[in-house]
Amino acid sequence: MKKPQDYTPEEWEDICTRCGKCCLLKLQDEDTDEIYYTDVICRYYDMEKGCCSEYQDRCRLVPHCLKLAPENVDKIEWMPPSCAYRALFEAHPKPAGKSVKGRCISEVLVPEEELEDHIIDWEDL
Repeated sequence: MKKPQDYTPEEWEDICTRCGKCCLLKLQDEDTDEIYYTDVICRYYDMEKGCCSEYQDRCRLVPHCLKLAPENVDKIEWMPPSCAYRALFEAHPKPAGKSVKGRCISEVLVPEEELEDHIIDWEDL
């Protein structure tokens, strides 16, 4: 089995199932550090195409956007268990999780003070 660092850049990009779960806005409890997912998604996520509409510039446009790489994929605790990258690192078969399509709302439509009202508990995260 290939190790994450053995993938070419093209192979690495092909691992992604385009579910969009990593693009969901997350909240972190200041006291416990627990991460809570919301059904609010980054303004640049194209739900029809299942990808970022600004992929090449995403880290510039959204400074907290994280670029997954073989060197960091095992250090990102908030990655959903159903993520294909996480499954690869944990040596699980590639998951067939549901995408966020039809289940989320763009961040441009939700005021920041209402994010807590959008916390979700999806079984397929």
